[in-house]
Amino acid sequence: MRALIAIALACLAAAPVSAERAPDLVLTGALSGRDQHTYRELPFDVPKGTSRITVDVDYTGRAEKTTIDLGLLGPGGFEAQDGFRGWSGGGKHRFTVSATDATASYLPGAIEPGRWRILLSIPNIRPASNATFTAKVWLSKDDEGFGPEHGLTAALSSQDRWYRGDLHMHSAHSDGNCTSASGTRKVGCPLFLTVASAARRGLDFIAVSEHNTMSHVSELRELQPYFDTMLLIPAREVTTFEGHANLFGVSRTVDFRLGGKAVPDWNALLADVARAHGVISINHPRRPNDETCMGCGFTPRGPVDMRGFQAIEVVNGRDAQRADSGLPFWEAQLNDGLRITAIGGSDSHDGSDDPRDAYAGAIGTPTTVVHAREQSMEGILDGIRAGHVFVDAEGTRDRLLDVVATTGGARASMGDAIAVPAGAPLHVDVKTAGVTGAVLTVTVDGKRMDQFGKAIPVDGAASFDWPGDGGRHWLRVDVRAPDGGLLVLGNPLYVNH
Repeated sequence: MRALIAIALACLAAAPVSAERAPDLVLTGALSGRDQHTYRELPFDVPKGTSRITVDVDYTGRAEKTTIDLGLLGPGGFEAQDGFRGWSGGGKHRFTVSATDATASYLPGAIEPGRWRILLSIPNIRPASNATFTAKVWLSKDDEGFGPEHGLTAALSSQDRWYRGDLHMHSAHSDGNCTSASGTRKVGCPLFLTVASAARRGLDFIAVSEHNTMSHVSELRELQPYFDTMLLIPAREVTTFEGHANLFGVSRTVDFRLGGKAVPDWNALLADVARAHGVISINHPRRPNDETCMGCGFTPRGPVDMRGFQAIEVVNGRDAQRADSGLPFWEAQLNDGLRITAIGGSDSHDGSDDPRDAYAGAIGTPTTVVHAREQSMEGILDGIRAGHVFVDAEGTRDRLLDVVATTGGARASMGDAIAVPAGAPLHVDVKTAGVTGAVLTVTVDGKRMDQFGKAIPVDGAASFDWPGDGGRHWLRVDVRAPDGGLLVLGNPLYVNH
């Protein structure tokens, strides 16, 4: 099984950055005035093993009021039980359908092999007009995630910068609740209210992570054009009897039933995730695992190849100052030689701005801040994979922690590795914002190095030199309040890894 994980991880490391790939099929045709008030079907063959169909239709003649409406028919068409797969009229030019999700106007369901048809309706074309159309078709397999060709948004921003978000929340698609409109009872909280609450917090991205399901993805795809300043990332909380883990960037179903023949242990599940090129993080690893919080703590029954995880939810809700935060668990993995990213998540189960219990945070508390090349799902996930992340434990709108280390001609940021020869100094520059009067703390291999700690000046700039000994280490800079409370958690610099 460890060999299987290693092979899968090698595939993950080699996975290209997500970009819209060329379509598998291109269908073209022409229209004239004789096509007014007619229907036309564009057949195409779907091979076995296809898990998603994405269609994009463009046409000429709009200046002359030519209009083409769109629909989709599966094998058997209207005569088959599941043959009608949706109709968007003239409201959309691109749509996607899969077993787990579909563009609004279309129906999710199994993608059966056979002859499918794009259904064109021509409600208007002038008698003397002519037009042409082009239909691009993508046929995706299980190992493809949510690429741009699958109907999710393109990047909301192309800026290379820090983006603030919340990676863990729930709505009525699992166990998220809020007060009904009458104010008289708790009900499953509509996803729209959850997303709207996050938007009010001024976040740049959120991941909605419902328990074991992807039923919310169709709705997220519908909401994204409206929430055009905040990226909506489809996720799920893989909820097992041996721990919970957030899975990002995987569209297909993942079997969460640990202990059975199909998924005997965490290693089998992680190998499946790696084949799908997902990012997976252990959630609240030190929570209890008993009848008060069944399965919440990470308690695997056997050895786990921890290289299968890319992140750990070190701060869950408001637990940054609690004894059961994920900090000791994460540091133990770092001491074992892993390079694994610390993230945070509110674990909000309430669509309002108030948490429902002592564990959960309000949406955006904590805030995970990711340095990404762009505001897109793959941009954010690549930033997490690289460790270019800090966690704002109190979920402010403006706190910053930027750590850059140099030695000789080498340079590294949080999450990066840097070679430091014995006797060479590692010069560390720290830039902060929103934390004047707080204290920088430096941790090396799990031990606080108080000689490097210092109060943060008004301009937010500080630096120190750490003497290298030629060995392998990890070095982390955090920001703490004068009373020692954690304000901002940094990710490590990896020395000689």
